[in-house]
Amino acid sequence: MLISADTGGTFTDFVYSDNGLLKIEKRLSTPAGPEKAVLNGVRSIAGSKEVKLIHGSTVATNAVLERKGARTAVITNRGFEDVIEIGRQNRPELYNLDVKRPPNLIPAKHRYGVPGRISRTGDVVVPFDESAAIHIVKQMNEAGIISVAVCFLFSFVNPAHELKMKAILEAHGKQPLFISLSHQIMSEFREFERTSTTVVNAYVQPVMRQYISRIESAIGGENLSIMQSNGGRITSKTAEKEPVRTILSGPAGGVVGAFEIARLAGYNAIITFDMGGTSTDVSLVRGQLPVNVESTVSNYPLKVPMIEIHTVGAGGGSIAYLDNGGALKVGPRSAGADPGPICYGRGNEITVTDANLFLGRLVPGHFLGGDMQLSPERLKRHFSALGKKAGLNPQNLANGIFEIANTVMERAVRVISVDRGHDPADFILVSFGGAGGLHAAFLAGLLNIPRVLIPKDPGILSAKGMLLSDVIKDYSRTVMYGGERSYEELSREFDTLRQTAVEEMLNEGLEREKITLIPLVDMRYRGQSYELIVPFNRDFRNEFHQAHEKRYGYANRTGELEIVNLRLSAVGKTEKPAIKKKPVFSEQPDDRVILEKVNVTFDESTIPTPVIDRKELRPGHAINGPAIIVEYSSTIVIPPLMSAGVDPFENIIIETKER
Repeated sequence: MLISADTGGTFTDFVYSDNGLLKIEKRLSTPAGPEKAVLNGVRSIAGSKEVKLIHGSTVATNAVLERKGARTAVITNRGFEDVIEIGRQNRPELYNLDVKRPPNLIPAKHRYGVPGRISRTGDVVVPFDESAAIHIVKQMNEAGIISVAVCFLFSFVNPAHELKMKAILEAHGKQPLFISLSHQIMSEFREFERTSTTVVNAYVQPVMRQYISRIESAIGGENLSIMQSNGGRITSKTAEKEPVRTILSGPAGGVVGAFEIARLAGYNAIITFDMGGTSTDVSLVRGQLPVNVESTVSNYPLKVPMIEIHTVGAGGGSIAYLDNGGALKVGPRSAGADPGPICYGRGNEITVTDANLFLGRLVPGHFLGGDMQLSPERLKRHFSALGKKAGLNPQNLANGIFEIANTVMERAVRVISVDRGHDPADFILVSFGGAGGLHAAFLAGLLNIPRVLIPKDPGILSAKGMLLSDVIKDYSRTVMYGGERSYEELSREFDTLRQTAVEEMLNEGLEREKITLIPLVDMRYRGQSYELIVPFNRDFRNEFHQAHEKRYGYANRTGELEIVNLRLSAVGKTEKPAIKKKPVFSEQPDDRVILEKVNVTFDESTIPTPVIDRKELRPGHAINGPAIIVEYSSTIVIPPLMSAGVDPFENIIIETKER
């Protein structure tokens, strides 16, 4: 049985194929041991059947955010021990005179320097000092180091010193050490970014290995795949060696799923809106997945390919509070799965989910298909108490919480659209996540987005996207060539990357005819500090000029070019569940689709609103707002004066322009 599992802050979502039909299940996450929810769900779904599991995990991300990784050391050239502390001159808070950096993942006492130096051409300038290296390993043994990041200058040109250091670590370590070599994790220039990426990999590797091994022991290592941040999956063995590539694995699955479903429905320009329990992730997709090689996690630069996703701390579990000045704020702190929102029965702090329930937009009897009971009677006391402090009546407080959450998410969408020269009106908003349907129509209205697409089972789209993903692996090499190199010359330079890619993809269990190799180059004008990634073809120079003009508004077509990095993306096609087109019904739904009517507050008006069972809607059916559409994984609100219809793929399309 093929199952995908996406671990979130509040729920762990499952999608599985059963006799050709896709089915879903949600379970509360188990933050103290995330694998427990995963394995309990797998046992419930599969019983004694053999399972193939595709998993999107937050373990690596949380280890960095919560500083719960392994005791790690970094070994580099003598004199460069503090590269990760010095960093770049970037100042995110330029006018804050009291900025305090969070403690580094690796304290100064665990940063070691070895004499030895390789030049930018790969020549040995200073020999590697083996006796000094052995002495450092003995110090690490005494310090109880578990994992090591090895990052020597220009190892991406000549890795000899890193390989010698690895041999010494293996020979003299008191216990088997986890070893991350920078030329294997990121074979590119830029010392700080390469060191930072390797350090994060080393820091989370023991945690990830332990987590993966617990799942492997239950289902078998050969049956487990892990979702990567680039939108592809890899074997668990690869993920154990390079866990830094899984930092955004869950959100990446959502973007893959949204892109595939929207493409089938005829939309290529989309803004994805994934609102879960603890955060909201947004991404802008125009024709292909937007992959970036420069991102950060908890202020640490990561130079590995990731889908461009912008995250804000606004989710269903985000906590509402008054700041020191008495202003109402929402998030980023979240109630998570334990204790959860007040209405889940254990929490005592008001969340966005509680506000939606207070406004009547969540229907207690139809939450998670009626499998999970909400407790609306617990809300009144808490809303009255916080409202009194804020000088608001409880209803206005709930409205305020809802609108503030929408404003936070509106700003996030503007970062990836308006701030980069895109007009949101040119896109369709693809909404998913457990809480997305409650806010999507309102958010689209704020941004002047004309339509919202809400797929079937939106609360588990990230898990569904994992089933729709391919195996993807990325390779790169810094070359620093002048722009005069011919296409034929550069094409030959890719041969080593192609050979490595094919070998590793075959090891992932793929057949050669299902492997596609996509060459790319990082280019810039001479004198620039940063590059743009463009497709490598016979017209690659013009590709760069066009990309530069689109990004920065101009192109210097007579300027001297530099080719900085060669990249290769290897894509292995996988078997995917089919999403079938359904026949369109000409007749409209009758009153049997209405489960009940409830009073719902919109702005300051309370309106009797029908609650519609999504299972009873068919392609071609239309709904006029106000309406609440309930299904197992999510609740969808259609505001007054908006309308919606069901397309042939059972997506709900909301028209946001007022009727």
